Amino acid sequence: MDILYLLIPLSVLLVLMIVGIFGWAINNGQLDDLEREGGRILEETAGVDEGQSPPGEAREESRTLSQR
Repeated sequence: MDILYLLIPLSVLLVLMIVGIFGWAINNGQLDDLEREGGRILEETAGVDEGQSPPGEAREESRTLSQR
């Protein structure tokens, strides 16, 4: 029974922390434009940073290097 005196305040603090992080995410625009992010995964070159080649080009380059 004594453990409840510890667990109840800890659970209240945890809930307040989760609500605070969720509020921060909403206020900073982390949840804006979810449709664009959902469609981005369907694009062919999604996730390719500048200076990197798309997945198809990387395979061709490795073939030419192995043929030399």
